[in-house]
Amino acid sequence: MRIAFVSDIHGNLAALEAVAADIARRGADRVANLGDNLSGPLLPRETAQWLMASDWLSLVGNHERQVLQLRPGHGGPSDQYAHAQLTEAEFAWMRSLTHTLRLDEGVLLCHGSPRSDHEYLLETLDGSTVRAATPTEIDERLAGQYAPLIASGHTHVPRQVRLGAGVLLVNPGSVGLQAYGDDHPVAHKVENGTPEARYAIAESTAQGWQVEHIAVPYDHESMALLAERRGRPEWAHALRTGRMPV
Repeated sequence: MRIAFVSDIHGNLAALEAVAADIARRGADRVANLGDNLSGPLLPRETAQWLMASDWLSLVGNHERQVLQLRPGHGGPSDQYAHAQLTEAEFAWMRSLTHTLRLDEGVLLCHGSPRSDHEYLLETLDGSTVRAATPTEIDERLAGQYAPLIASGHTHVPRQVRLGAGVLLVNPGSVGLQAYGDDHPVAHKVENGTPEARYAIAESTAQGWQVEHIAVPYDHESMALLAERRGRPEWAHALRTGRMPV
């Protein structure tokens, strides 16, 4: 069994198409998309329509929840733009999805952690610094939900962690956005340092699950220019460099 994990597309259709082509070339039995699919100043409606027409299994993330709950005059600019571009067809699709799903007894999927779509699972904030979470912190956030393979997104950081011999946790990183700033719960930023789209493939072997992290080049300049046209220079910088502007 080979499962491709993607996450945090954020409306970046060029990155999504490049990742999909790479998955098709490498081969996978199924593709699981872990959410935060649309929010941002790029192509939210077109990205939703691509996902809706695919055979991928999709979750929703905190940004889908925020877009669905958005009230006029509230929310950040990324959620506001996505909400303004979507039609009832895309909203209905989003409402049909969940942020946590168990494929079978062997694989657990979530956007953030099993208990919250907005909780970092494999990372911890120390003040404004993002560090790798300790095994004790991860265990608390799992809230008793275990499986031999657990896949989560949300932080945009490609990482894998083993809890003892029986649990492998993987974050495939972000397809569409390699750096971001957030004010929740305190101001901080995440930077992967390169613009390539990220995803991961997990393969079941006689020795257990093994994971390969993959970085895919794509036409990030076209998406950076689009972000600039939408009045989002910080997105343009992140898309070009994988870093936030100083």
